[in-house]
Amino acid sequence: MAIGILLVGGFGTRLKPLTNQTPKPMLPVGGLPVTEHQLLAAKKAGINTVILATSYLAEVFTPYFGDGSKWDMKLLYAEENEPLGTGGAIRNAASLIDFASTNEEFVIFNGDVLSGHNIAAQLDFHRLNQADVTLHLIDVADARAFGCVPTDSNGKVLDFLEKMENPVTNAINAGCYVFNSSVISQIPAEKVVSIERETFPQLVKSGRPVYGYNEQSYWLDIGTPAALFKGSRDIVGEGFLAGLGSKIGENAVIAGGTSIGQRSRIGANCKINNSIIGDGVLIGDGCTIEDSFILHDSQIADNSKIIGKYISPKENLPISLQ
Repeated sequence: MAIGILLVGGFGTRLKPLTNQTPKPMLPVGGLPVTEHQLLAAKKAGINTVILATSYLAEVFTPYFGDGSKWDMKLLYAEENEPLGTGGAIRNAASLIDFASTNEEFVIFNGDVLSGHNIAAQLDFHRLNQADVTLHLIDVADARAFGCVPTDSNGKVLDFLEKMENPVTNAINAGCYVFNSSVISQIPAEKVVSIERETFPQLVKSGRPVYGYNEQSYWLDIGTPAALFKGSRDIVGEGFLAGLGSKIGENAVIAGGTSIGQRSRIGANCKINNSIIGDGVLIGDGCTIEDSFILHDSQIADNSKIIGKYISPKENLPISLQ
């Protein structure tokens, strides 16, 4: 059975201030951390062992996920002392096990992507083509903002192209990869390596079998506050979603795809729209909250008006969802 590696070490610079105290893969989307959504997707595909490649705020992951037994999975943690890039992070994570002698594939997940694609089908496609690497590709309406990945009629990758004004294809790298262990062995240990700019182009240039599995499914890069909120709304729908143990006061009106974490309390007569509210949050009576992110364990006084804000127990800062 394949082994998963989640790349969850990024700084989340584009998501600031939301990532001031929380690594982006631990930000709640639809009531659960992004990483939890990815673990559930891995589990659905039959992947039961996952290595989290951590760096920035690495200490946040273990208290929440532990050894993975809550999800009937085995979780391991590989922390980078210094950021190693995507390739270096993969090699560092795989070093926790005897990857050179295993016949299992590795499924690599980027920590800032929500995807509904069929991971099991991607694995089957990889095996059918006896590929060294298989990337999930997705077609976008305008590929100019992305590097594009042209393939032949059988799905074999022909090139990795940087952003261009006239893309030769609308197929882009969607951030989920199947690796054979032999590819990981060729990534230099303890060095900064980019798989997108170094490993993949070198494999294609040398004639190795690199394939693209193209599936049009739900896909979202949650790299900005606006995208994060969109992802949460997509999961929640038109109304709102509240986690276990949360209580909603009388005459509170909650809408716009708002998500509320676990053990939070919303006071009476509150109006909340298009907001993300974490776990253990206490919101007083008569509050108005719109387009805002309320971090875990925050307390909001009665009759507060919060529009376009990031609120934590330590910070009160504006955010833009444009």
